[in-house]
Amino acid sequence: MRLHARHALAAALLLLAATAASAAEVTVNFIKPDSYNDLPRMARDRELILKDLREHFVKLGQSLPAGQTLKIDVNDIDLAGRLEPARRIDDIRILNGGADWPHMALHYSLEADGKVLRSGDGQLSNMNYIQRLNRYSEGDSLRYEKQMLDDWFQATFTESKLSKK
Repeated sequence: MRLHARHALAAALLLLAATAASAAEVTVNFIKPDSYNDLPRMARDRELILKDLREHFVKLGQSLPAGQTLKIDVNDIDLAGRLEPARRIDDIRILNGGADWPHMALHYSLEADGKVLRSGDGQLSNMNYIQRLNRYSEGDSLRYEKQMLDDWFQATFTESKLSKK
């Protein structure tokens, strides 16, 4: 590797580390996930969905100021569509845009310096999930849930919302 390429790589790594250090801390707890309304039957599939949702919450939390801590307890998840159990292959999720919209129940708390800045319970849903434009690709199996989380995060944690508290 050439010297200037090494410097560029080192600078990029330092920038990435500085960005990560300047973001808020996000903790996500899935409360009794085996009792959730709608997750796949296969343990590995459930774990992948919960991992993907946790990572999305963390990604959203990167926009919060450093020194803040966002704690999220997810109490229930109902994914978009309905699950059709398959006999020999993975379950199939059918999306028809009717009464099968995504829903999530959660409790959140945003804290800084030992003080609660904002907390509450959220009943998130995206009733028009299939008609709305979605910035996530069709290959993202949680694109409707992520869009719903983006909407909730924006409505709950924008600067104007936090300054009213």
